This record gives sequence, structure tokens and C-alpha cells, in this order.
Amino acid sequence: MKKSHHRIERVNAVIKEILSEIVLKDVKDPRVGLVTVTGVNTAKDLSAARVFFSVMGDEAQRQITMKILRSASGYMRHTIARELDVKVAPELRWVYDDSLDRAFRIDQVLHEAEGAAPETADAAPEPDTPDDGEAE
Repeated sequence: MKKSHHRIERVNAVIKEILSEIVLKDVKDPRVGLVTVTGVNTAKDLSAARVFFSVMGDEAQRQITMKILRSASGYMRHTIARELDVKVAPELRWVYDDSLDRAFRIDQVLHEAEGAAPETADAAPEPDTPDDGEAE
């Protein structure tokens, strides 16, 4: 069982590398935003693969990019089959990876909380002493 797990991990890594290169070099549509393939999860029988991606831009940009990636999936599958030396490549199911968006929102909340902290500390002002120890 461990052997098949390692095989799938290798297949995932190779498919991710192939798709990343295709998106970077072969997808020429100017409507496609800056796309990053963030992960691939292939079924054990290699029938399908969920391809996680992120893209710079708003929701409309994401939708356009997903539509273009889906329309190019046939070409991508052909390339994957050739590179992996298999007769049939997995069906590609493109999934937007929102983990970067969530991380950005968490970062914003933390920065807002840091910004709010000094406002609550106004009741106890700091003493007027120079930091370098010299008198003014």
C-alpha cells in the first residue's frame, strides 16, 4: 500500500510540473491572469486529477481564467499522457485554491488588530525620556 501512495505522490508532482510549464509557456490568452498551479491530487486509478490553482485578480478574472484553463484541458491531457508515457491521462478538474486569499484576510485582520492596540493604550502615555539615555 505504501508503494502505491508514493507512486501517486510522484505522479502528482510530475503533473503539477507539466501543468505549471504549460500554463506559463503555452497558454497565450491575454485574459488569463498570473496563474500558479498550487497542487495536484490524482485518483489512485489515474482517472481524474484535481488541479488546484491560484490567480492574481478579482472574482471575474478567476472565472475567466478557470474557463480558459478548462478549455485547454484536452491539450494539457495529451501533453501529460505523452510525458508520463500512458495511453490516457487523468481528467483535469480545475479547482480555485483560496488558501492565499484566506491567508491575506487573516494578515489584514492581524494588522488591523495591531493598529487598534495603541488606541486602547492612550490612557497610559509613555514617559518623555529619550531612548539613548541623553538628557534634552
